[in-house]
This record gives sequence, C-alpha cells and structure tokens, in this order.
Amino acid sequence: MSEESLISCDLDFDQDGKQFGNLAVPQSTNSAGWAVSYIPLFVVKNGEGPTAVLFGGNHGDEYEGPVTLMNLARQLTPDQIAGRVIIVPMLNRPAVAAGTRLSPIDGVNMNRAYPGRRNDSITGMIAHFVSTRILPLADFVIDIHSGGSSMHMVPSVNMHDLGETDQMRRMLDAGRAWGAPYVFIYEDVAGEGLLPSLAERMGKVTLGTEMGSKAQFGVETLKITARGVRNVLHWAEILREPPGDRGVENPVFVAADDARDYIMSPSSGILEPLVELGDEVDSGQPVAQLHSLEHPDLAPEPVLSANRGIIVSRRSIPLTTQGECIAVTARAFQPCPGAR
Repeated sequence: MSEESLISCDLDFDQDGKQFGNLAVPQSTNSAGWAVSYIPLFVVKNGEGPTAVLFGGNHGDEYEGPVTLMNLARQLTPDQIAGRVIIVPMLNRPAVAAGTRLSPIDGVNMNRAYPGRRNDSITGMIAHFVSTRILPLADFVIDIHSGGSSMHMVPSVNMHDLGETDQMRRMLDAGRAWGAPYVFIYEDVAGEGLLPSLAERMGKVTLGTEMGSKAQFGVETLKITARGVRNVLHWAEILREPPGDRGVENPVFVAADDARDYIMSPSSGILEPLVELGDEVDSGQPVAQLHSLEHPDLAPEPVLSANRGIIVSRRSIPLTTQGECIAVTARAFQPCPGAR
C-alpha cells in the first residue's frame, strides 16, 4: 500500500516568493459525505538557505502560537530572509476553532499522534503529512505551546536532553537566542508521539515553548513569543536583520528530568495552591492542598513535593481529578560543553 499522504496541498514549497494556501484533509461527515477540512499555511522563500518550519495551534486552547504566527506570516516578506520559512499557524485548526486541547472531530491529542498514518482519523492524517512532507524539508523546527486551559507556566523554551551531541548544543544555543526567561529540559510523562520528539529524532534543531497559559495570555507573553521567533530566525541565519529587542540575555536553564517532578493529584477535589511560579520548594514541602467535595468537614489533604526545586508550572483549574498534574518542579541544568 502506498504511504503517500491523502492530504493535498496547493502550494509549491520550492517556489520563490510568498504564498498562502491550505492543506485539504479529506473528510466524510454527517452533513457532507464528500468534504475537506482546510489547514492554512504560508511559505516565504528567497533563494538558497536553511528552512525553518513554525507550528502553532498543535493544541487548540493555546493561542500564543496562532496569534504570533499569523502576525509573522502577514509581515514577513521574501527580501527579509535568505532561505525558506514554512508557517503553519493552526496545525490543529478544528481544536483552535473549538478552544479545546484535543480535536473535537476525533478526540485525539495532536501532540501524541506522530508519526500518524495516511488513512488515520483527521488528526493522524495531519500528523502523517507533517511527518512525511513537511519535517523532511526542515533544518529548524519550532512548535509553540503554552499551558493552555489547565496550567500556568513560566515563559520558557523547551527541549529534551539529547546528551552531549552537536544537535543538543545547537538546540541549547537556539534556546538561549530566543530570549525567554527560562530554557526548560523536560521529560515525556503523558505518552509518546510528540511532534518535537519526532523532529529531534530526525536530527532537526527543535524548540518547543511553554509561553504562559490561557489565563496568562496577554501583551507580555505575546511579546516574548513574537520576539523569540524572530530572534531564532536571525540566529539560524534566515532572517537578515536582527530584531531590535533580544530579550533575556542569560536565561535560567532548568530540567524536570525525574518523573516525580511532575506532581500528580492523589485525590479529587478543589485544589488550593500554596506556591506560585518561580517559588523554591523543598522535598516534602506542601505545594497545594485538596478540599473534599463529599466531606467538607475534613481537613484538606496536603500534596507534597517529591523533589527540591523551583515551581515551573502549576495547575490553573481549581476543580481537580485524581491523577491530574498540579505542579512541576525543576532544578538547575548545566548546558553541555560547547554550548555558548
């Protein structure tokens, strides 16, 4: 069976100039037996040079990426670059339109769907097109995320620890170039199939982000996001002119490399946070407490940190179900030798 994608694209990735078009994802729905779902994308190209691929809206309740990338796509002109920039501002457009983390069409998490299959449900079909048609073109990959509806996050650039490799050194350098307050090394604790994980395995210089959250969405997080994208494009020698504002010159490098850093709720109830982003905590320190809905006469149940570190993320939704992440601790991370 052919592995060629069933999705069609009306753009020529090799054509110089600026193009706007769509991916057409074939669908069959209750209201239309023959239909397509459109995923918008932009290509800006000027001669030979490296290629950067920029994704937003991987999760539909994280709007920093779509806003930043739609603005960039409208503003960027071919004469400003050397090489190619491929912009997908709403990778999971159905979820972005619904304001949901998962696709409202098939209930799938786009960031757990890679590499996908050609005849998958809509989310997996998009993941398959990205895996087979877009990522192979890339030298640099940026996947913009935030805490969405459920988590507050320190503004950070993130990546996995790939050890003392040239790829990791370049990723750390790119992370520093972004100009965000933190560079965050994270672990996959909620499954596999992440877009950044696939891009890293393909050898791409890959950056994810956690730019605040739905509740933090505003001028400052959008500024950090927009400035950072341009900073990295300039660092990659794609954007000719340096941005006027470089942001934070010496970000804090932190890692949450122990599964126990991801503190899961032991019970269900109303969550009362006891720490804020950036706070330092000790092992065994209460970071939150849970109030029982069924037994309001009982003292709240404390939730303890397993590790010493700083709080880089905390839950933003008070009503909490057992097993949901309520906070993340991280410790100082030493960049590998050779990273600037």
